Order: sequence, then C-alpha cells, then structure tokens
Amino acid sequence: MADADDGFAALWDAHYDDVLGYAARRVDFETARDVAAETFLVAWRRRGDVPEDRPFPWLLSVARNVLANETRRGRRQGRLWGRLRGVREAREPAADVAAAHAEGGRVRAALARLSERDREILQLIGWEDLAPKDAAIVLGCSAKTFSVRLHRARQRLAAVLAEMDTEDQPLAVAVRRSA
Repeated sequence: MADADDGFAALWDAHYDDVLGYAARRVDFETARDVAAETFLVAWRRRGDVPEDRPFPWLLSVARNVLANETRRGRRQGRLWGRLRGVREAREPAADVAAAHAEGGRVRAALARLSERDREILQLIGWEDLAPKDAAIVLGCSAKTFSVRLHRARQRLAAVLAEMDTEDQPLAVAVRRSA
C-alpha cells in the first residue's frame, strides 16, 4: 500500500525545525511559525514538485517567497494604518548602533549595513550552512552566479568591517585618555 501522505511526514520531520529557524532569524518568532506553516502548506500542495534528492533548498526557496509576501503585507498594512491615523508616511526608527553591538556583535552590525541581497547571500552560507549550489537554488540562480555574488558580498562585508574598525578607533583612544 502506498504512503497516504507521499512522504510528507518525513519531509516535515526532517526539515520543519530548520525552516522555522531560517524564518526566525529574519522575523519575530510568531511570524516565523506562520512562515514555516505556510511553507509546508505550499510543499503539501506541490508535493510532486519537491525534489527528492535535495528538498531543503527548495523549501528555503519557498520560505523566502513567503517571507517576501509577509514583508509586502506588512508594508501595505503599515501604509493603511498610517492613512487611518492621518499620517502620511510611517517612519522607521533610527538604528541604535550601540544596541546592534550589544545584541549581535560586530558582524551583525556590519551585516545591517549591507544590502538585503548581500545579507541574504551571506546568511544562507553562514547561518543556514548551505553549500553554494544549494544556496543558488534558494535564490533561483546558477551556482556560478551565486559564487560570484558570494565573493562580492564577502568583499563588501570586509570593507564594512574595516570601516567600522576605523570608526571605533577614535572612541578607543578617547576611552584610554580618560582612564
């Protein structure tokens, strides 16, 4: 007798926590749970499209699209609330550099200065621990294109880190002088 769920339960067991972790590193936990659930709903509906040999990159690609939809929905909702309150434009709070250092350290602060595309590329490799060919599937590009993007993103990250080091030097000198 054939498996009634076409292996979906095994797919869920093997990858749900990783998909949830992927989403939780990008949005709040409650939204991440919704993103993971929506990702597996898409996987259930498109069971025939899930590659048997490497399903995880496919799932992350779906999760990435779900996150993009969630971001667009949030922006629309923010604009709507702004119109309802009579505010023309919702403003983002100013970034707190000290909080960024305290919460996630130097690299997290540097990542925040990069473009969203560069952050996603570096996070797929660093946080999700994907091989470049799997990360390329997530982004919908060739492995060669991804490798070039990864190289450039790493260069930009190194430049931002170097810039942060020069910004911190006057502060360190001032602290030493006052001590």
